[in-house]
Amino acid sequence: MSGKKADVYFGSVQHGARARFASFARKVDVILERLDFSTIDRGDKVAVKMHLGFREGYQTVPVFFVRRVVQAVRKAGGVPFITDNPTSVYNAVERGYTSETCGCPLIPVAGVKDRYTYTTEFGFLNVESMEMGGVLHDADVLVDLTHVKGHNSCGFGGAIKNIALGGYQAHSRWNKIHRVGQAFDYWDGDKCTPEHAKELVEVCPQNCISYDEKEHKLTVSFDMCNQCMECVKADRDVGCIQIRPESFSAFQELMALSAKKVLDTFNDDKRFFISFLIDITAYCDCWGFGQPPVVRDIGVLGSRDIVAIEQASLDLIAKAGLMTEMIPPFMKNVDLDPSADLHPFARLHGPMKDPYIVVRAAERLGMGSSSYELVEVLSPEETMKMKAPERVRETEPSFY
Repeated sequence: MSGKKADVYFGSVQHGARARFASFARKVDVILERLDFSTIDRGDKVAVKMHLGFREGYQTVPVFFVRRVVQAVRKAGGVPFITDNPTSVYNAVERGYTSETCGCPLIPVAGVKDRYTYTTEFGFLNVESMEMGGVLHDADVLVDLTHVKGHNSCGFGGAIKNIALGGYQAHSRWNKIHRVGQAFDYWDGDKCTPEHAKELVEVCPQNCISYDEKEHKLTVSFDMCNQCMECVKADRDVGCIQIRPESFSAFQELMALSAKKVLDTFNDDKRFFISFLIDITAYCDCWGFGQPPVVRDIGVLGSRDIVAIEQASLDLIAKAGLMTEMIPPFMKNVDLDPSADLHPFARLHGPMKDPYIVVRAAERLGMGSSSYELVEVLSPEETMKMKAPERVRETEPSFY
């Protein structure tokens, strides 16, 4: 990899003038121009991979912006389609996503029954292989269109997560990626009595621990664990349970690897990354309900480098900080100590879920560079100096 910084284009939600030329929508358009879709060949099938939400989880990329992305792809000569898991595609209409509103078809990533896949070898810890969505695999171009938010399993859901989990069949997502933390021994059954195991279950405030008395097996769900260490405290005189960083970092490392497998099916000049840092919630869109934003709206990013855009997203969120009054009261063990050197998402989900882990892992895999140049478009300072048109709003009925 060269020492050159990757360009990451940034459009702030802040306006510098009461005019369309300074609007957030115009900034999205400019970023799409800067990304240069000219490398899309006429007739290329363009997968716009996004999360379409679930049930009442409406805080995804607004269809208003999705349509602009689709139009830009069409203008370049590409044939776009939006893709996500079957469930989200089938009920996407409930959140306003249709072929008419988006401007292109919505196609399940692994076919109508989630069975059209390509077996992809991994050999990572307890994951030998996974099933990549065949529809995504077969596309000529990837537009990774992401809603950035927190994530209980890995701290951060961004461009990597969008294809790392969303690019694979349900069985691979839920039974392999989400179980990779189980590859490490964390409980010693020989030291633990059934009574003590039940005590460990009871002390977990997040209900992350379960115990099968018949099998004498204790299981920790690392997806929801925020490392409060109540179980470790209750176990101090026995020493049968461990909560270790690798049980959490494995998820992010596998995310980086699974994203790389998807990217490897596309040529370098056929990959585009667009991330919206708005409605930044603590949990993923897949929970299926609306959530209070815990970080103020920041803007939109675009890049040809997936590592750079992830690094920039996290850096901007770190700079913005948490809106502490918006943290849901059911979230326990949130670390708001200003002296603690933690990213806002790690404050919410625990220090072992440092969201930068996935960025470092992706960079080690050669997926891009964490060194970036943030190039702001239509900044408030710039547009404040621009002359606004005299008429800036509609004042009479019009068909046009």
